[in-house]
Amino acid sequence: MELFLNFPLWAALAAIIFAQIIKVPIKFFATKEFVPSLAFSTGGMPSSHSAAVTALTTGIGIVEGVSSSMFAIAAIFSVITMYDASGVRRHAGQHAALLNVLIKDFQLFVEQAKDWKQKEEYEKREELKELLGHEPSEVLFGGLTGIAVAFGLYPLF
Repeated sequence: MELFLNFPLWAALAAIIFAQIIKVPIKFFATKEFVPSLAFSTGGMPSSHSAAVTALTTGIGIVEGVSSSMFAIAAIFSVITMYDASGVRRHAGQHAALLNVLIKDFQLFVEQAKDWKQKEEYEKREELKELLGHEPSEVLFGGLTGIAVAFGLYPLF
């Protein structure tokens, strides 16, 4: 039962859910495209990874104090996670985009050489997921989202 009273855990989970759900209206207001599947995908504004780790860190800071070892661990974990989200994962997404262009070009070449359409579906390549990481602004707003969710949720505990 103590698990249900673990504020940092619930703050992090709430931040993930909030950040994922808010992606849909943000995308709609920015582009006029309604894409509900964004709530279940990686990437986009705000970063749910950043929201989760900053909510966890903020929750630990509230409960344990900012001078605690647990806060220090969570803060470093947050920095590494946010750096990875805006760096390595973002670049992997850019590489996936380029590879998808190469695959389409290759498929076009093969289609002209052979009858590609008669091949079985399993013989065709699936596109790589390009939206893996985050722009720095998405990470920043994800982090701010996590902090806001943690402070907003704390009075309920």
